Amino acid sequence: MSSAMPAPLRFDDRLPLLGIAAWSGTGKTTLLERLLPRLTARGMRAAVIKHAHHAFDVDQPGKDSHRLRQAGAAPMLVASGARWALMMETPGQQEADLAALIETVRPLAPDLVLVEGFKAWPLPKLELYRAELGQPLRVADDPWIKAVASDAPLVTPPGVDALALDDLEAIADWVLAWPARWPTEQVPRLE
Repeated sequence: MSSAMPAPLRFDDRLPLLGIAAWSGTGKTTLLERLLPRLTARGMRAAVIKHAHHAFDVDQPGKDSHRLRQAGAAPMLVASGARWALMMETPGQQEADLAALIETVRPLAPDLVLVEGFKAWPLPKLELYRAELGQPLRVADDPWIKAVASDAPLVTPPGVDALALDDLEAIADWVLAWPARWPTEQVPRLE
């Protein structure tokens, strides 16, 4: 993230947001990969916005969509009966704009938007913590963290739930309850 403060996010009761924040190597993607089928099986439609720290491409060089995007289409949307993908070049932008990405998924009306990465952005978060990585807990410095899922017992600040990182069912229950809590959780903890 650049040194500039992240833009404010537009919160409303109809689109619950929950960040998944952790140090690299903690297992954010792995947790989401295991969590999403449980949420889906229990009737929740969860969108995911994932931050990438490097240039990436979901398109294949030589394909029509890639050629048209390279020619200047902005955005480029490619669709079939099975899926669609929207690609947008963002030249000159230092970081992804989470506020704009949320507005992109808003019309799709998911039950919840899970945001992987974007840890500096001001939004409610579930922190994942692995003691063996030797990194500090973020919860002490980030008043937006609402729960910590850890592989070691820990004491969390008042108002922050403690979850076991290996108890996927408990984490799923907590995430499934999040949309009901969302209207009262759209603010940071008082320090």
